[in-house]
Amino acid sequence: MPAIEVRELSRSYGTVRAVDGVTFSVEPGEVFALLGPNGAGKTTTVEILEGFRARDAGTVNVLGHDPANGGPAYRSRIGVVLQSAGFEEEFTVRELVRLQCALFPRGHDPDELITLVGLDDKRTTRVKGLSGGQRRRLDLALGLAGAPDLLFLDEPTTGFDPAARHRAWDLVENLRALGTTILLTTHYLEEAQRLADRVAVMRAGRLVAAGAPDDLRAGSKLPTVISFGLSPEFRVDGLPLLSAPMEVTGTTIRIASRDPLNDTCRLTGWARDLGVDLPELAVSPPTLEDVYLTLTEEDSDERAG
Repeated sequence: MPAIEVRELSRSYGTVRAVDGVTFSVEPGEVFALLGPNGAGKTTTVEILEGFRARDAGTVNVLGHDPANGGPAYRSRIGVVLQSAGFEEEFTVRELVRLQCALFPRGHDPDELITLVGLDDKRTTRVKGLSGGQRRRLDLALGLAGAPDLLFLDEPTTGFDPAARHRAWDLVENLRALGTTILLTTHYLEEAQRLADRVAVMRAGRLVAAGAPDDLRAGSKLPTVISFGLSPEFRVDGLPLLSAPMEVTGTTIRIASRDPLNDTCRLTGWARDLGVDLPELAVSPPTLEDVYLTLTEEDSDERAG
């Protein structure tokens, strides 16, 4: 049985259809990323799943409950990490985490939880003394206080430096290994690529694509970019014929190839035979970000207009 099952979910605000017939499911133990530009309907969808917002139509089943009337039995099994949350500034980290854990029938051990999110050296620090990244870790600790079966993560690494972001990713992967189901929203496409078993892309209230990141990339039919530098003494028209035109920027050559294997072989074979160096040679398949931008570019066009 899916941990989350959504069928034909709809929600409107006046004449604006924020969520328009959305259908998807999330399996137990899966990390599922919900992606889309601002205004795509992600937040409304997640708030309906959390039980904080009513729906107009459709069916929603989360952990065997309808979130609209799940009550305490439902809320005790989910954790929610909002994009921003308010804290009582005078509490210490340990006091706040201990208080939150005490609210749940199977709450985490507070000290283990503080260690889990990397706030060991801040146990006795008051909230007002934490940095932005440390507050975000505290958000995560509070979301995990009830040892949830399902964790909603809204932009979990906003404001993190690269090292802190990678530590947060390791934590999410550890939670998945423990069997926690995670629904993630993020604007960091690298984060979705790294963490998500599957992603779904929303645009203007509709779900426009869903699947494993690698499957979406493979199915996108976007070109692989081959790029390299070329010494000034070599003319571009002396290069071998490849499957796509060459774009020249200064001494950098770029090819949007539909046949990357053969094009790379032709290019490197030509360079080997002539003893030509190809500095900074790179073969870059389409990324999840490339796919995402293609799927959501209509929204960008509409906003520009």
